[in-house]
Amino acid sequence: MIKSRGLHHLNLNVSDIHRSLEFYQQALGLEVQAWEGEKMVFLRSPGGDDTITLCQAGRNDAVGGGGVSHFGFSIGKGHLDDAVKQFESAGAKLLGRGNHAPGVPYAYLADPDGYVIELGNG
Repeated sequence: MIKSRGLHHLNLNVSDIHRSLEFYQQALGLEVQAWEGEKMVFLRSPGGDDTITLCQAGRNDAVGGGGVSHFGFSIGKGHLDDAVKQFESAGAKLLGRGNHAPGVPYAYLADPDGYVIELGNG
């Protein structure tokens, strides 16, 4: 059996690639790895192996979820309040906060296209 070595990338259709690029750079400090033409940009967390691609959606392409409930980022213990403020400054909308268990807080925020992002200690 071939087993996964981990999530390689997540591709998001976005309504405005430049707005979304600016959002993810401001909200999470993601860095541009490469552009594929003018309609797709590859982003990565500083020092990480994760990849998010932003793809300029066509006129009839779905954006903002389409079955993906959310995706999460680990922001480190004790930094949730600052991360939420940073996301809101970048243009996110806070959807909710809580605890998955005692001492395991989370926050759900929406990006400019409505994709839901979970921030937590994980």
